[in-house]
Amino acid sequence: MRRALLALTFTVAAMLCMAAPASAHNVLISTDPGKNASLDTGPAKVTLTFDAPVQGGDINQISVLGPGNTQWAEGTVDISSNVISAPVRPLGPAGTYTVGYRILSADGHAVSGEYTFTLTKAGNGTPATANAATGASQQSSSAATGVPLWVWIAGAVILLGIGLSLALRMGRKVE
Repeated sequence: MRRALLALTFTVAAMLCMAAPASAHNVLISTDPGKNASLDTGPAKVTLTFDAPVQGGDINQISVLGPGNTQWAEGTVDISSNVISAPVRPLGPAGTYTVGYRILSADGHAVSGEYTFTLTKAGNGTPATANAATGASQQSSSAATGVPLWVWIAGAVILLGIGLSLALRMGRKVE
């Protein structure tokens, strides 16, 4: 009985340790243009770098909202492993621009956020149409399209269950 309790304790501890990475969502680690940056001219594209690969899918979006809540990002989101980017129209009025994003994290959960940068000199661009917010992402050919994380976790749980079953059977005394 003592051996079974010890095996059960180790199995539960192993399952908890292995399940921890599943709750970790992608974290934004760098941006171009930078957070709170002041620019004389608008960027041609917005690039966001995360700590883990971004999964492909229609959920991946980048928007650039300028003064008057006008949309400046236009086109599809490009994904290359942990870096996503979207083209930006030539910017117009000087002021604060908000970059918003929504991605499909490596663990399968949606992650969203935003940051701002400031355009110090007005440009001569015109905003995109209302329905031009970037979406319909395209997975880069160099990006890995591996097996979802939940499959690995399920496999680990099954293997641990088999191991526990074998340990309990081998630990029994033959009478």
